[in-house]
Amino acid sequence: MKARNVLALLLLAASAGFAQEVKVPSYFTIDDGLSDSLMSIVKSVGLDSTFNVGADGMQTISLAVIDLTGKKPVLGGVHYDEFIYPASVYKMYVAMQVLKEISNGDYYLTTPYVVHSPNDVDKVKEINWDPRPLLQAGDTVTINYLLDLMITRSDNSAANCLIDVSQRDSINRTMDEYGWYGSEVTRKFLSREYEDPAYKDAKGTNTCALHAADFMYRIYTDQLVNPWVSMEMKALLGRQLDTTKLFPGLPHNTMFYHKTGWWSYWTNDVGIVSNGKIKYIISCFTPVTESVADPRLKIISERVFRLIEHRHGG
Repeated sequence: MKARNVLALLLLAASAGFAQEVKVPSYFTIDDGLSDSLMSIVKSVGLDSTFNVGADGMQTISLAVIDLTGKKPVLGGVHYDEFIYPASVYKMYVAMQVLKEISNGDYYLTTPYVVHSPNDVDKVKEINWDPRPLLQAGDTVTINYLLDLMITRSDNSAANCLIDVSQRDSINRTMDEYGWYGSEVTRKFLSREYEDPAYKDAKGTNTCALHAADFMYRIYTDQLVNPWVSMEMKALLGRQLDTTKLFPGLPHNTMFYHKTGWWSYWTNDVGIVSNGKIKYIISCFTPVTESVADPRLKIISERVFRLIEHRHGG
């Protein structure tokens, strides 16, 4: 494992609590009409309000859509620059860094890893019908197994292990290289009493819909680190087992390469939609509980698909 970058940790602590300016990359064309249509969809399902999420205060939906069906990527959204807790969606940022380091030759997909406590936090499976057993302290598995478990089943124990492999300061440096300032990985998926000493008092992990959408756009264009990393990420996202959020609103035979996440007040889904003709990225973060959000996300998904189809004469 690499030693922690102490300077990076100090900078992380010093920057905690300061808002970051979110810049739209120049390769996107902003379409106000698309944004207006998305706001209408959000209003129609009652997610245009400001929601009280307890200690985190008042928060709004953060939604971004990138229309890829035309010749150039077109961006629209609703509060896509608002930072929000991503829940398990941020596991995709961890996977990016692990794959980057494998691409650099630091270790391999087949490198063995021994699970240690307190990383083995899961007591039940996120997807209860998945046959793979829960990770236990002392298990020896490969990095590739951890990656697949973390993304496809959203396994928290696997995520904690891979955060140790890649290290948070390295993940966040890569994210900064892409201009995703303010989006960062600050916590493992465990209580603060079991956190690494340098992160016991770290602020919560945040991201925004625009940064997550840009992450997917880089995968779509083979520009997330390099083509190999991009294609490995796409393969992992295409095997996502959680199909309870945006996925049910998509037509039959539509592929959705995505990462979901939910916890407490937050319910999220981000991915690339394609049926061969209609292609777009949707990045949706809501400060709403899963039981309330899931049926509304299905409707949003249905209506966004029809909106993109209509924009191109469908």
